[in-house]
Amino acid sequence: MDTQEACRDFLELAESHSRRWQSAVQYEREQRVHLQETIEQLANQNSSLERAWREDPAPHYHPLSREGSEGASAEASEEDESEYFDAMEDSPAFITVTTSDAILNRSNSSEASGVHNDWSQDEQGSPGSNHVSKQPPRRQRRTHIPHKPNYSLNLWSIMKNCVGKELSKIPMPVNFSEPLSMLQRLTEDLEYSELLDRAAACESSLEQMGLVAAFSVSSYSTTAQRSAKPFNPLLGETYELDRLEEHGYRSVCEQVSHHPPAAAHHVVSQRGWTLWKDITIASKFRGKYLSIMPLGAIHLKFHSSGNHYVWRKVTSTVHNIIVGKLWIDQSGDIGIVNHRTKDSCQLKFSPYSYFSRDIPRKVTGVVSDSSGQAHYILSGTWDDQMESAKIIQSSRGSSEGKNKTLLQTLPPKLLWKKYPLPEGAEQMYHFSSLALTLNEPEEGIAPTDSRHRPDQRLMEEGHWDQANAEKQRLEEKQRVVRRRREAEENQALSRGQEHEGYQPQWFTQRRCSITGEISYVYSGGYWECKEEEDWSSCPKIF
Repeated sequence: MDTQEACRDFLELAESHSRRWQSAVQYEREQRVHLQETIEQLANQNSSLERAWREDPAPHYHPLSREGSEGASAEASEEDESEYFDAMEDSPAFITVTTSDAILNRSNSSEASGVHNDWSQDEQGSPGSNHVSKQPPRRQRRTHIPHKPNYSLNLWSIMKNCVGKELSKIPMPVNFSEPLSMLQRLTEDLEYSELLDRAAACESSLEQMGLVAAFSVSSYSTTAQRSAKPFNPLLGETYELDRLEEHGYRSVCEQVSHHPPAAAHHVVSQRGWTLWKDITIASKFRGKYLSIMPLGAIHLKFHSSGNHYVWRKVTSTVHNIIVGKLWIDQSGDIGIVNHRTKDSCQLKFSPYSYFSRDIPRKVTGVVSDSSGQAHYILSGTWDDQMESAKIIQSSRGSSEGKNKTLLQTLPPKLLWKKYPLPEGAEQMYHFSSLALTLNEPEEGIAPTDSRHRPDQRLMEEGHWDQANAEKQRLEEKQRVVRRRREAEENQALSRGQEHEGYQPQWFTQRRCSITGEISYVYSGGYWECKEEEDWSSCPKIF
Protein backbone atom coordinates (compact mmCIF):
# COMPACT_ATOMS: atom_id res chain seq x y z
CA MET A 1 0.00 0.00 0.00
CA ASP A 2 2.80 2.39 0.86
CA THR A 3 4.41 1.58 -2.47
CA GLN A 4 1.22 2.47 -4.36
CA GLU A 5 0.92 5.78 -2.54
CA ALA A 6 4.54 6.55 -3.20
CA CYS A 7 4.05 5.82 -6.91
CA ARG A 8 0.92 7.98 -6.95
CA ASP A 9 2.77 10.84 -5.25
CA PHE A 10 5.66 10.50 -7.68
CA LEU A 11 3.30 10.52 -10.66
CA GLU A 12 1.52 13.66 -9.41
CA LEU A 13 4.87 15.37 -8.79
CA ALA A 14 6.13 14.38 -12.28
CA GLU A 15 2.95 15.69 -13.90
CA SER A 16 3.27 18.94 -11.96
CA HIS A 17 6.90 19.39 -13.06
CA SER A 18 5.98 18.42 -16.62
CA ARG A 19 3.29 21.12 -16.77
CA ARG A 20 5.79 23.61 -15.37
CA TRP A 21 8.42 22.68 -17.96
CA GLN A 22 5.86 22.79 -20.76
CA SER A 23 4.84 26.26 -19.62
CA ALA A 24 8.49 27.36 -19.56
CA VAL A 25 9.16 25.92 -23.03
CA GLN A 26 6.05 27.62 -24.41
CA TYR A 27 7.19 30.92 -22.91
CA GLU A 28 10.65 30.52 -24.50
CA ARG A 29 9.05 29.76 -27.86
CA GLU A 30 6.91 32.88 -27.64
CA GLN A 31 9.95 34.95 -26.70
CA ARG A 32 11.91 33.50 -29.61
CA VAL A 33 9.11 34.32 -32.07
CA HIS A 34 8.89 37.82 -30.63
CA LEU A 35 12.66 38.26 -30.97
CA GLN A 36 12.61 37.03 -34.57
CA GLU A 37 9.80 39.44 -35.41
CA THR A 38 11.72 42.28 -33.76
CA ILE A 39 14.91 41.47 -35.69
CA GLU A 40 12.97 41.25 -38.95
CA GLN A 41 11.31 44.59 -38.16
CA LEU A 42 14.69 46.18 -37.45
CA ALA A 43 16.14 44.71 -40.64
CA ASN A 44 13.24 46.16 -42.68
CA GLN A 45 13.67 49.54 -41.02
CA ASN A 46 17.41 49.41 -41.68
CA SER A 47 16.76 48.58 -45.34
CA SER A 48 14.26 51.44 -45.63
CA LEU A 49 16.72 53.88 -44.04
CA GLU A 50 19.50 52.74 -46.38
CA ARG A 51 17.21 53.19 -49.40
CA ALA A 52 16.08 56.63 -48.22
CA TRP A 53 19.71 57.65 -47.57
CA ARG A 54 20.74 56.64 -51.08
CA GLU A 55 17.86 58.58 -52.63
CA ASP A 56 18.63 61.70 -50.57
CA PRO A 57 20.73 64.13 -52.67
CA ALA A 58 22.40 65.50 -49.53
CA PRO A 59 26.24 65.65 -49.44
CA HIS A 60 27.82 62.23 -49.01
CA TYR A 61 29.49 61.11 -45.80
CA HIS A 62 33.03 59.79 -45.95
CA PRO A 63 33.87 57.24 -43.26
CA LEU A 64 37.45 58.49 -42.94
CA SER A 65 36.76 62.22 -42.51
CA ARG A 66 34.20 64.77 -41.38
CA GLU A 67 34.21 68.42 -42.47
CA GLY A 68 33.45 71.17 -39.94
CA SER A 69 31.91 74.61 -40.46
CA GLU A 70 33.62 76.87 -43.01
CA GLY A 71 33.38 80.01 -40.91
CA ALA A 72 35.87 78.91 -38.27
CA SER A 73 39.42 80.19 -38.09
CA ALA A 74 42.36 78.18 -39.38
CA GLU A 75 43.37 77.21 -35.86
CA ALA A 76 39.83 76.20 -34.93
CA SER A 77 39.49 74.27 -38.19
CA GLU A 78 42.63 72.33 -37.40
CA GLU A 79 41.20 71.31 -34.04
CA ASP A 80 37.57 70.76 -35.03
CA GLU A 81 37.76 69.37 -38.57
CA SER A 82 40.57 66.90 -38.05
CA GLU A 83 39.25 63.65 -36.64
CA TYR A 84 40.94 60.31 -36.24
CA PHE A 85 39.65 57.09 -37.79
CA ASP A 86 41.03 53.59 -38.27
CA ALA A 87 41.64 53.18 -41.97
CA MET A 88 41.35 49.41 -41.75
CA GLU A 89 39.13 47.88 -39.07
CA ASP A 90 41.36 44.89 -38.35
CA SER A 91 44.67 46.56 -39.14
CA PRO A 92 46.57 48.47 -36.42
CA ALA A 93 48.87 50.07 -38.97
CA PHE A 94 47.08 53.26 -40.03
CA ILE A 95 45.10 56.15 -38.55
CA THR A 96 43.96 58.96 -40.86
CA VAL A 97 43.31 62.61 -40.21
CA THR A 98 41.76 64.84 -42.87
CA THR A 99 43.33 68.24 -43.48
CA SER A 100 40.83 71.08 -43.81
CA ASP A 101 40.80 73.45 -46.80
CA ALA A 102 41.68 76.39 -44.50
CA ILE A 103 44.85 74.66 -43.35
CA LEU A 104 45.80 73.84 -46.92
CA ASN A 105 45.34 77.46 -48.01
CA ARG A 106 47.66 78.81 -45.32
CA SER A 107 50.20 76.00 -45.54
CA ASN A 108 53.54 76.83 -47.15
CA SER A 109 54.95 73.33 -46.93
CA SER A 110 56.26 71.71 -50.08
CA GLU A 111 53.81 68.81 -49.69
CA ALA A 112 50.71 71.02 -49.56
CA SER A 113 51.85 73.40 -52.27
CA GLY A 114 52.43 70.50 -54.64
CA VAL A 115 48.83 69.26 -54.44
CA HIS A 116 46.99 69.30 -57.76
CA ASN A 117 43.52 70.79 -58.11
CA ASP A 118 42.14 67.47 -59.33
CA TRP A 119 42.28 66.22 -55.75
CA SER A 120 39.86 68.88 -54.51
CA GLN A 121 36.36 68.02 -53.37
CA ASP A 122 34.76 69.60 -56.45
CA GLU A 123 33.28 66.37 -57.77
CA GLN A 124 31.63 67.85 -60.84
CA GLY A 125 34.77 69.33 -62.26
CA SER A 126 37.35 66.82 -61.09
CA PRO A 127 38.61 63.85 -63.11
CA GLY A 128 37.44 61.62 -60.27
CA SER A 129 33.77 62.44 -60.74
CA ASN A 130 31.20 60.52 -62.78
CA HIS A 131 30.57 63.61 -64.90
CA VAL A 132 30.02 62.62 -68.53
CA SER A 133 30.44 65.08 -71.38
CA LYS A 134 27.93 65.31 -74.22
CA GLN A 135 28.35 62.58 -76.81
CA PRO A 136 26.79 61.84 -80.18
CA PRO A 137 23.44 60.00 -80.13
CA ARG A 138 23.88 56.32 -79.41
CA ARG A 139 22.04 53.28 -80.65
CA GLN A 140 18.74 52.89 -78.84
CA ARG A 141 18.63 49.74 -76.74
CA ARG A 142 15.74 48.32 -74.78
CA THR A 143 14.95 49.75 -71.38
CA HIS A 144 12.59 47.08 -70.04
CA ILE A 145 11.77 43.37 -70.20
CA PRO A 146 8.55 41.48 -69.36
CA HIS A 147 7.79 41.67 -65.67
CA LYS A 148 8.67 38.71 -63.51
CA PRO A 149 5.59 36.47 -63.05
CA ASN A 150 4.20 36.29 -59.55
CA TYR A 151 4.67 32.55 -59.18
CA SER A 152 4.81 31.25 -55.62
CA LEU A 153 7.80 29.01 -55.04
CA ASN A 154 6.32 25.98 -53.27
CA LEU A 155 7.58 22.45 -52.83
CA TRP A 156 5.37 21.01 -55.54
CA SER A 157 6.66 23.48 -58.15
CA ILE A 158 10.09 21.90 -57.61
CA MET A 159 9.14 18.26 -57.00
CA LYS A 160 6.93 17.94 -60.11
CA ASN A 161 10.09 18.38 -62.21
CA CYS A 162 11.89 15.65 -60.25
CA VAL A 163 9.38 12.77 -60.33
CA GLY A 164 10.98 9.63 -61.78
CA LYS A 165 14.39 11.27 -62.19
CA GLU A 166 17.73 10.02 -60.97
CA LEU A 167 19.36 12.38 -58.49
CA SER A 168 22.15 13.29 -60.94
CA LYS A 169 19.58 14.17 -63.59
CA ILE A 170 17.40 16.47 -61.50
CA PRO A 171 17.56 19.95 -63.07
CA MET A 172 17.37 23.12 -61.04
CA PRO A 173 14.07 24.75 -62.06
CA VAL A 174 14.07 28.25 -63.51
CA ASN A 175 12.08 29.36 -60.45
CA PHE A 176 15.44 29.92 -58.75
CA SER A 177 16.99 31.72 -61.73
CA GLU A 178 17.06 35.03 -63.53
CA PRO A 179 16.89 35.17 -67.36
CA LEU A 180 20.64 35.69 -67.84
CA SER A 181 23.48 33.19 -68.14
CA MET A 182 26.66 33.16 -66.08
CA LEU A 183 28.50 34.39 -69.19
CA GLN A 184 26.25 37.44 -69.27
CA ARG A 185 26.80 38.01 -65.55
CA LEU A 186 30.58 37.96 -66.10
CA THR A 187 30.15 40.48 -68.91
CA GLU A 188 28.12 42.66 -66.55
CA ASP A 189 31.40 43.45 -64.76
CA LEU A 190 31.95 45.96 -67.60
CA GLU A 191 29.06 48.20 -66.53
CA TYR A 192 31.52 50.80 -65.23
CA SER A 193 34.11 50.45 -67.99
CA GLU A 194 34.53 54.23 -68.00
CA LEU A 195 36.62 53.78 -64.84
CA LEU A 196 39.17 51.94 -66.97
CA ASP A 197 38.92 54.60 -69.68
CA ARG A 198 39.84 57.23 -67.08
CA ALA A 199 42.55 54.99 -65.67
CA ALA A 200 44.10 54.63 -69.14
CA ALA A 201 44.51 58.41 -69.27
CA CYS A 202 46.27 58.63 -65.88
CA GLU A 203 49.93 59.61 -65.89
CA SER A 204 50.41 58.44 -62.30
CA SER A 205 50.36 54.67 -61.81
CA LEU A 206 49.19 55.18 -58.21
CA GLU A 207 46.16 57.22 -59.29
CA GLN A 208 45.54 54.56 -61.92
CA MET A 209 45.62 51.90 -59.21
CA GLY A 210 42.85 53.71 -57.31
CA LEU A 211 40.57 53.63 -60.36
CA VAL A 212 41.38 49.97 -61.03
CA ALA A 213 40.48 49.20 -57.40
CA ALA A 214 37.18 51.09 -57.78
CA PHE A 215 36.47 49.07 -60.93
CA SER A 216 37.11 45.79 -59.08
CA VAL A 217 34.61 46.85 -56.38
CA SER A 218 31.98 48.09 -58.86
CA SER A 219 31.52 44.59 -60.29
CA TYR A 220 29.62 43.64 -57.09
CA SER A 221 27.23 46.60 -57.13
CA THR A 222 24.37 44.71 -58.78
CA THR A 223 24.48 41.70 -56.45
CA ALA A 224 22.97 43.31 -53.34
CA GLN A 225 19.38 42.85 -54.52
CA ARG A 226 19.83 39.98 -56.98
CA SER A 227 19.76 36.65 -55.14
CA ALA A 228 18.50 34.61 -58.12
CA LYS A 229 21.10 32.42 -59.81
CA PRO A 230 22.06 32.83 -63.47
CA PHE A 231 21.67 29.96 -65.94
CA ASN A 232 24.60 27.54 -66.03
CA PRO A 233 26.04 27.83 -69.56
CA LEU A 234 26.20 24.76 -71.75
CA LEU A 235 29.65 23.58 -72.80
CA GLY A 236 30.66 25.65 -75.83
CA GLU A 237 28.08 28.37 -75.13
CA THR A 238 29.34 31.87 -75.93
CA TYR A 239 28.32 35.45 -75.35
CA GLU A 240 29.48 38.57 -77.13
CA LEU A 241 28.94 42.20 -76.19
CA ASP A 242 29.87 44.68 -78.90
CA ARG A 243 29.86 48.19 -77.45
CA LEU A 244 32.35 49.85 -79.81
CA GLU A 245 29.77 52.47 -80.72
CA GLU A 246 28.89 53.45 -77.15
CA HIS A 247 31.90 52.59 -74.99
CA GLY A 248 34.70 51.61 -77.35
CA TYR A 249 35.07 47.94 -76.34
CA ARG A 250 34.19 44.46 -77.59
CA SER A 251 33.81 41.46 -75.29
CA VAL A 252 33.53 37.71 -75.87
CA CYS A 253 32.97 34.88 -73.33
CA GLU A 254 32.96 31.12 -73.74
CA GLN A 255 32.10 28.23 -71.43
CA VAL A 256 35.33 26.25 -71.70
CA SER A 257 34.57 23.51 -69.15
CA HIS A 258 31.42 21.99 -67.69
CA HIS A 259 32.86 19.95 -64.79
CA PRO A 260 34.13 21.99 -63.08
CA PRO A 261 32.20 24.93 -64.57
CA ALA A 262 34.68 27.42 -66.04
CA ALA A 263 34.34 30.39 -68.36
CA ALA A 264 36.92 32.49 -70.20
CA HIS A 265 36.43 36.17 -70.96
CA HIS A 266 38.34 38.59 -73.20
CA VAL A 267 37.75 42.33 -73.70
CA VAL A 268 39.61 44.79 -75.94
CA SER A 269 38.97 48.52 -75.73
CA GLN A 270 39.84 51.17 -78.28
CA ARG A 271 40.37 53.48 -75.31
CA GLY A 272 43.63 51.91 -74.26
CA TRP A 273 43.13 48.70 -72.27
CA THR A 274 42.64 44.93 -72.51
CA LEU A 275 41.03 42.75 -69.84
CA TRP A 276 40.92 38.96 -69.67
CA LYS A 277 40.00 36.33 -67.07
CA ASP A 278 39.44 32.61 -66.62
CA ILE A 279 36.94 31.98 -63.81
CA THR A 280 36.08 28.60 -62.29
CA ILE A 281 33.15 28.56 -59.88
CA ALA A 282 33.51 26.52 -56.69
CA SER A 283 30.70 26.37 -54.14
CA LYS A 284 30.10 24.85 -50.72
CA PHE A 285 26.76 24.39 -49.01
CA ARG A 286 27.13 25.05 -45.29
CA GLY A 287 23.63 24.43 -43.99
CA LYS A 288 22.05 27.87 -43.70
CA TYR A 289 24.15 29.53 -46.40
CA LEU A 290 25.98 28.84 -49.65
CA SER A 291 29.55 30.04 -50.26
CA ILE A 292 30.46 30.80 -53.88
CA MET A 293 34.20 31.08 -54.54
CA PRO A 294 35.27 32.32 -58.00
CA LEU A 295 38.72 30.86 -58.67
CA GLY A 296 41.13 32.33 -61.19
CA ALA A 297 42.97 35.56 -61.88
CA ILE A 298 41.71 38.72 -63.59
CA HIS A 299 44.24 40.48 -65.81
CA LEU A 300 44.13 44.10 -66.97
CA LYS A 301 46.77 45.70 -69.20
CA PHE A 302 46.98 49.32 -70.33
CA HIS A 303 48.34 49.72 -73.85
CA SER A 304 50.34 52.95 -73.55
CA SER A 305 52.09 52.37 -70.22
CA GLY A 306 52.26 48.57 -70.23
CA ASN A 307 50.96 48.51 -66.63
CA HIS A 308 49.70 44.99 -65.98
CA TYR A 309 47.30 44.49 -63.05
CA VAL A 310 46.24 41.16 -61.58
CA TRP A 311 43.64 40.45 -58.89
CA ARG A 312 41.07 37.84 -57.81
CA LYS A 313 37.46 37.97 -56.71
CA VAL A 314 36.18 37.66 -53.14
CA THR A 315 33.79 35.05 -51.75
CA SER A 316 30.06 35.60 -52.27
CA THR A 317 27.72 34.19 -49.62
CA VAL A 318 24.02 33.49 -50.17
CA HIS A 319 22.22 33.49 -46.82
CA ASN A 320 18.88 31.97 -45.74
CA ILE A 321 19.05 29.05 -48.17
CA ILE A 322 16.56 26.94 -46.18
CA VAL A 323 14.28 29.48 -44.46
CA GLY A 324 13.78 33.22 -44.90
CA LYS A 325 14.46 35.74 -47.62
CA LEU A 326 17.62 35.17 -49.63
CA TRP A 327 20.29 37.84 -49.41
CA ILE A 328 23.89 38.08 -50.61
CA ASP A 329 27.03 39.35 -48.92
CA GLN A 330 30.59 39.80 -50.17
CA SER A 331 33.53 39.22 -47.83
CA GLY A 332 37.26 38.71 -47.96
CA ASP A 333 40.31 40.51 -49.28
CA ILE A 334 41.39 41.56 -52.76
CA GLY A 335 45.06 42.13 -53.47
CA ILE A 336 45.72 44.08 -56.67
CA VAL A 337 49.29 44.19 -57.99
CA ASN A 338 50.76 46.23 -60.84
CA HIS A 339 53.41 43.80 -62.06
CA ARG A 340 55.31 46.46 -63.99
CA THR A 341 55.76 49.01 -61.18
CA LYS A 342 55.09 46.65 -58.21
CA ASP A 343 52.51 49.09 -56.82
CA SER A 344 49.78 47.34 -54.85
CA CYS A 345 46.35 47.85 -53.32
CA GLN A 346 44.84 45.86 -50.48
CA LEU A 347 41.04 45.93 -50.29
CA LYS A 348 39.01 44.52 -47.40
CA PHE A 349 35.33 43.58 -47.81
CA SER A 350 33.86 43.50 -44.30
CA PRO A 351 31.21 40.80 -43.74
CA TYR A 352 27.76 42.07 -42.88
CA SER A 353 26.64 41.88 -39.24
CA TYR A 354 23.40 42.99 -37.58
CA PHE A 355 25.36 44.01 -34.52
CA SER A 356 28.20 45.94 -36.18
CA ARG A 357 28.31 49.74 -35.86
CA ASP A 358 29.99 49.99 -39.28
CA ILE A 359 28.02 50.87 -42.37
CA PRO A 360 26.80 47.70 -44.16
CA ARG A 361 28.81 46.31 -47.08
CA LYS A 362 31.86 48.34 -46.11
CA VAL A 363 35.03 48.29 -48.23
CA THR A 364 38.34 49.87 -47.18
CA GLY A 365 41.73 49.84 -48.82
CA VAL A 366 45.24 51.28 -49.06
CA VAL A 367 47.21 52.04 -52.25
CA SER A 368 50.97 51.62 -51.77
CA ASP A 369 54.04 51.97 -53.98
CA SER A 370 56.69 49.31 -54.58
CA SER A 371 58.44 50.14 -51.29
CA GLY A 372 55.24 49.68 -49.28
CA GLN A 373 54.66 53.39 -48.60
CA ALA A 374 50.94 54.25 -48.50
CA HIS A 375 49.75 57.00 -50.87
CA TYR A 376 45.93 56.76 -50.92
CA ILE A 377 43.21 55.60 -48.55
CA LEU A 378 40.14 54.06 -50.22
CA SER A 379 36.75 53.70 -48.57
CA GLY A 380 33.12 53.12 -49.43
CA THR A 381 30.64 50.29 -49.94
CA TRP A 382 30.51 47.66 -52.65
CA ASP A 383 26.87 48.40 -53.46
CA ASP A 384 27.05 52.21 -53.71
CA GLN A 385 30.32 54.15 -54.08
CA MET A 386 34.07 54.35 -53.49
CA GLU A 387 36.14 57.37 -52.48
CA SER A 388 39.87 58.06 -52.38
CA ALA A 389 41.81 60.36 -50.06
CA LYS A 390 45.38 61.30 -50.91
CA ILE A 391 47.94 60.98 -48.11
CA ILE A 392 50.13 64.09 -47.79
CA GLN A 393 51.98 63.33 -44.57
CA SER A 394 52.64 60.41 -42.26
CA SER A 395 54.12 60.17 -38.78
CA ARG A 396 54.32 57.71 -35.90
CA GLY A 397 51.74 57.91 -33.13
CA SER A 398 49.78 55.83 -30.67
CA SER A 399 46.11 55.05 -30.14
CA GLU A 400 44.52 52.87 -27.46
CA GLY A 401 47.98 51.92 -26.24
CA LYS A 402 49.14 50.71 -29.67
CA ASN A 403 51.78 52.21 -31.95
CA LYS A 404 50.26 53.28 -35.23
CA THR A 405 51.14 55.35 -38.29
CA LEU A 406 49.31 58.68 -38.41
CA LEU A 407 48.26 59.52 -41.97
CA GLN A 408 47.23 63.08 -42.89
CA THR A 409 45.02 63.14 -46.00
CA LEU A 410 43.33 65.58 -48.32
CA PRO A 411 39.52 65.65 -48.43
CA PRO A 412 38.30 62.57 -50.32
CA LYS A 413 37.22 62.56 -53.94
CA LEU A 414 34.58 60.34 -55.47
CA LEU A 415 36.02 57.58 -57.64
CA TRP A 416 32.84 55.68 -58.44
CA LYS A 417 29.13 55.81 -57.66
CA LYS A 418 26.51 53.27 -58.61
CA TYR A 419 23.98 54.24 -61.25
CA PRO A 420 20.36 54.24 -60.03
CA LEU A 421 18.31 51.24 -61.09
CA PRO A 422 15.76 51.75 -63.87
CA GLU A 423 12.18 52.55 -62.95
CA GLY A 424 10.28 49.38 -62.11
CA ALA A 425 13.46 47.34 -61.65
CA GLU A 426 11.89 45.39 -58.77
CA GLN A 427 9.49 43.80 -61.31
CA MET A 428 12.38 43.09 -63.71
CA TYR A 429 14.64 40.95 -61.44
CA HIS A 430 16.34 44.15 -60.13
CA PHE A 431 18.29 44.39 -63.38
CA SER A 432 20.50 47.41 -64.03
CA SER A 433 20.26 49.39 -67.27
CA LEU A 434 23.06 47.29 -68.78
CA ALA A 435 21.58 43.99 -67.59
CA LEU A 436 18.28 44.81 -69.31
CA THR A 437 20.10 44.92 -72.66
CA LEU A 438 22.28 41.83 -72.27
CA ASN A 439 19.69 39.34 -73.56
CA GLU A 440 18.28 41.66 -76.23
CA PRO A 441 18.12 39.77 -79.57
CA GLU A 442 20.77 40.80 -82.09
CA GLU A 443 21.55 39.80 -85.67
CA GLY A 444 24.83 38.35 -86.84
CA ILE A 445 25.90 36.79 -83.54
CA ALA A 446 27.23 33.24 -83.18
CA PRO A 447 24.65 30.42 -83.07
CA THR A 448 26.13 29.43 -79.68
CA ASP A 449 25.37 32.85 -78.15
CA SER A 450 23.35 32.88 -74.91
CA ARG A 451 20.74 35.07 -76.59
CA HIS A 452 19.75 32.02 -78.68
CA ARG A 453 19.23 29.80 -75.64
CA PRO A 454 15.52 28.81 -75.80
CA ASP A 455 14.86 28.05 -72.11
CA GLN A 456 16.34 31.37 -71.05
CA ARG A 457 14.30 33.23 -73.66
CA LEU A 458 11.09 31.47 -72.57
CA MET A 459 11.75 32.43 -68.97
CA GLU A 460 12.33 36.07 -69.89
CA GLU A 461 9.00 36.07 -71.72
CA GLY A 462 7.25 34.69 -68.62
CA HIS A 463 6.64 31.11 -69.84
CA TRP A 464 8.23 29.33 -66.90
CA ASP A 465 6.65 25.88 -67.37
CA GLN A 466 7.81 25.74 -70.99
CA ALA A 467 11.21 27.06 -69.89
CA ASN A 468 11.59 24.22 -67.37
CA ALA A 469 10.71 21.63 -70.03
CA GLU A 470 13.15 23.15 -72.52
CA LYS A 471 15.87 23.34 -69.88
CA GLN A 472 15.52 19.60 -69.23
CA ARG A 473 15.77 18.90 -72.97
CA LEU A 474 18.97 20.95 -73.34
CA GLU A 475 20.63 19.39 -70.31
CA GLU A 476 19.78 15.86 -71.46
CA LYS A 477 21.17 16.69 -74.92
CA GLN A 478 24.38 17.84 -73.27
CA ARG A 479 24.60 14.58 -71.28
CA VAL A 480 24.20 12.52 -74.48
CA VAL A 481 27.02 14.46 -76.16
CA ARG A 482 29.26 14.00 -73.11
CA ARG A 483 28.61 10.25 -73.00
CA ARG A 484 29.43 9.95 -76.70
CA ARG A 485 32.65 11.90 -76.18
CA GLU A 486 33.62 9.67 -73.24
CA ALA A 487 32.90 6.55 -75.32
CA GLU A 488 35.14 7.79 -78.13
CA GLU A 489 37.90 8.49 -75.61
CA ASN A 490 37.62 4.98 -74.11
CA GLN A 491 37.73 3.40 -77.58
CA ALA A 492 40.86 5.37 -78.47
CA LEU A 493 42.55 4.36 -75.21
CA SER A 494 41.68 0.68 -75.74
CA ARG A 495 43.39 0.85 -79.16
CA GLY A 496 46.43 2.56 -77.67
CA GLN A 497 45.72 5.77 -79.59
CA GLU A 498 45.94 9.32 -78.31
CA HIS A 499 42.64 11.11 -78.00
CA GLU A 500 42.27 14.86 -77.94
CA GLY A 501 39.63 15.90 -75.46
CA TYR A 502 37.16 18.72 -75.86
CA GLN A 503 38.75 21.93 -77.12
CA PRO A 504 37.04 25.35 -76.80
CA GLN A 505 36.31 27.21 -80.01
CA TRP A 506 37.82 30.63 -79.23
CA PHE A 507 40.15 30.08 -76.25
CA THR A 508 43.22 27.95 -75.65
CA GLN A 509 45.16 26.95 -72.53
CA ARG A 510 48.49 28.62 -71.81
CA ARG A 511 50.71 29.04 -68.78
CA CYS A 512 50.67 32.61 -67.47
CA SER A 513 54.16 34.10 -67.14
CA ILE A 514 53.04 36.19 -64.14
CA THR A 515 50.92 33.85 -61.99
CA GLY A 516 52.44 30.59 -63.23
CA GLU A 517 48.92 29.17 -63.60
CA ILE A 518 47.55 27.41 -66.67
CA SER A 519 44.52 29.36 -67.86
CA TYR A 520 42.42 29.92 -70.96
CA VAL A 521 43.32 32.93 -73.12
CA TYR A 522 41.70 34.24 -76.28
CA SER A 523 43.11 32.59 -79.40
CA GLY A 524 41.44 34.96 -81.88
CA GLY A 525 39.13 34.55 -84.83
CA TYR A 526 35.74 35.35 -83.33
CA TRP A 527 35.28 38.85 -84.69
CA GLU A 528 36.69 37.82 -88.08
CA CYS A 529 34.05 35.07 -88.33
CA LYS A 530 31.38 37.58 -87.43
CA GLU A 531 32.58 40.00 -90.08
CA GLU A 532 32.59 37.23 -92.69
CA GLU A 533 29.25 35.88 -91.41
CA ASP A 534 30.78 32.40 -91.27
CA TRP A 535 29.84 30.38 -88.18
CA SER A 536 30.24 26.96 -89.82
CA SER A 537 32.82 25.88 -87.21
CA CYS A 538 30.43 26.42 -84.29
CA PRO A 539 28.80 23.37 -82.66
CA LYS A 540 25.01 23.03 -82.48
CA ILE A 541 24.42 23.09 -78.75
CA PHE A 542 20.83 24.37 -78.63
